[in-house]
Amino acid sequence: MNVPATGVDRINEQLKEQVLRWTPETGRLQTAIDGFMVVRRAQNNEVVNIFDIPLIGLTVQGFKHSVIGSQSYQYGEGHCLITGIDMPTSSRILPVSPDSPGEHFLAVALHLDRELIAQLAAETPPVQRYSGPHKVVAVAEADPKVVAAFLRLINLLDEPEEIPVMAPLFIREIHHRLLAGPQGEWLRTVCTNGTRTNQIARAITWLRENYKEPLRVDVLAQMVNMATSTFHRHFKEVTDRSPLQFQKQLRLYEAKRLMLFDSHDVNNAAYAVGYESSTQFIREYKREFGAPPRRDTSRLRPQMEAEALQA
Repeated sequence: MNVPATGVDRINEQLKEQVLRWTPETGRLQTAIDGFMVVRRAQNNEVVNIFDIPLIGLTVQGFKHSVIGSQSYQYGEGHCLITGIDMPTSSRILPVSPDSPGEHFLAVALHLDRELIAQLAAETPPVQRYSGPHKVVAVAEADPKVVAAFLRLINLLDEPEEIPVMAPLFIREIHHRLLAGPQGEWLRTVCTNGTRTNQIARAITWLRENYKEPLRVDVLAQMVNMATSTFHRHFKEVTDRSPLQFQKQLRLYEAKRLMLFDSHDVNNAAYAVGYESSTQFIREYKREFGAPPRRDTSRLRPQMEAEALQA
C-alpha cells in the first residue's frame, strides 16, 4: 500500500520528535537496539572525520555534505544514504536556510547487515543485473515504507521489553525495503558473494580487523580469490585508494581515536597502530587531518568527551 505524501510528512514529523527527545544535546547516541543510532548535530560548519562502518542513514531534518573516499555527496531531509563498506568520511552540516541558523541536523542510522542483504537477495532474484559504477555509497530519496519502518524501530525504544523480539523484525523489514527500492541492485553487488565489489568489501573487512599487521597485497588478493593485479585495480576502483593507502588511513583514524578517547599520547598511539616512527606518523597525520596530532586532538577533545558522555 502506497503512503500518501501527507502521510510521509506526518511520519517524518514523528521521527523528528523522537530524535529530539532521545538526543537533548548534540551527539550520536547508540540506542538500546544493537546497531541503531540517533544523531543530532549543530550547524557549526565544522568538518567531522570518522572511519565509518557499513551504514544506513536516513536524514530526518537538515542538510549534510560528505566526502566519502574521493566522492562528494550532498543530501537532506528525506534522503537515505547507504555506505556499503568501511570508508573514511569527512562531513559537515549545511545551513537549512538563512532564516533557520540554529536548526539542528537530525538523522537515524542503522548498521548495514551485509549477510542479511545477501540472504534476502537470494530469496528475491534481481529483475536486472546492476551495471552502474562500482561505488561504495548510494544516495536516493527514501521510500516511504523505509521511513515508516524507522519510525517503528525508534518507537520501540519506549518498550524495551519488546526489543529482543520486535527489533530484528523491523531491521529485517528495513533491509528488505531497501533491497526492493532504487538502491537494491547496487546493494546486491556489494553484499552478494562472488561479485567483485563484495570481494573488495571482504578484503576491507580483513584490513579493518588487522590494520596493525604488515600488508602483503598478494596474500590479501588470494584470500578473496583474485589475481593480484586484478585485485589492486578493483580495490582502487571501489575505494579510490591503493590497499597500502587504505591501510594507512585506517591506522591514522584509529590512532586519532586512541588519543581522543583512550588517553594515548602521540608516541604510544603511533606505535599502537603499527607505526615504527613517530616522526613519520606526525607527518602523515598532519597531511590527513590538516594539523599535527597534539593540536588536532586538543581542539577536538572537549566536544568528543561531551558526546561520549551521551552515548
